Amino acid sequence: MSRVTVKRRILRVNDAARTRAIDALAAEEPLEIRLNGTPLTVTMRTPGDDFDLAAGFLVSEGAVGAADEIETIRYCAGATVDGQNTYNVLDVRLAPGVPAPEPRNFYTTSSCGVCGKASLEAVRTVARWRAGADRAELAQSTVASLPGRLRAAQRVFDRTGGLHAAGLFTPAGEPLCVREDVGRHNAVDKLLGWALRAGRLPLRETVLMVSGRASFELVQKAVMGGVPVLAAVSAPSSLAVELAAEEGLTLIGFLRGNSMNVYTGERRLSAGEGVTSGAGNGSAVARSPG
Repeated sequence: MSRVTVKRRILRVNDAARTRAIDALAAEEPLEIRLNGTPLTVTMRTPGDDFDLAAGFLVSEGAVGAADEIETIRYCAGATVDGQNTYNVLDVRLAPGVPAPEPRNFYTTSSCGVCGKASLEAVRTVARWRAGADRAELAQSTVASLPGRLRAAQRVFDRTGGLHAAGLFTPAGEPLCVREDVGRHNAVDKLLGWALRAGRLPLRETVLMVSGRASFELVQKAVMGGVPVLAAVSAPSSLAVELAAEEGLTLIGFLRGNSMNVYTGERRLSAGEGVTSGAGNGSAVARSPG
């Protein structure tokens, strides 16, 4: 999609040198998601993979868990500026018999003011799959390689430097799908939506690698997608660690070079080399359009 980046004239200053230049910015636009014609939510996102974003949001909310639970996803023709479709409003139609979710099934933001116990109980109630029994194993060396592998797949970041990334990998470190967005939670929702529409849920024996910190919201999304391992380059929050421990998810933070902190689920991490996956998901990576 051409609106992934936006060009802007800037003044570039380097010590005493001043030059005019064109800089590429990561696009940020609102996306209104409607459910069966009724407005559900608005999120600020980088345009592209919008259908995956909407589907993944519904996975995160516990509304759907299989591709056949969604009948259609389409852009709304009525959302226009100067007669041109903005592609910033889309409608998701659930399949007949699939109940629409209640507004905000559970709480995900750190600013909602709801206690941690309520948030944990809501995830426990809505989640369709449990990570605790997942048989994924991965080598420490494979985990250490994931930030570099994720970075290598960030095509839009190379041009803008302004996007978060989320990547889905096999325990052998093979990339399955990478998504970028100005919002870290959107990047993960785009991954979950891709998996839903491809018939891959639950995401057994996979590793979710994110470019930022591991918030409660991201752990919750991993749980809702059936992901057993979440790795992040930065810190987790206390509630994220608590949720990961309760759900049997392996949570790794401060993943930088050969250094990492394993907060929960250390049984899945081997000090050996070359631990491979029995998942059989394939190694073709699905990337966002550049």
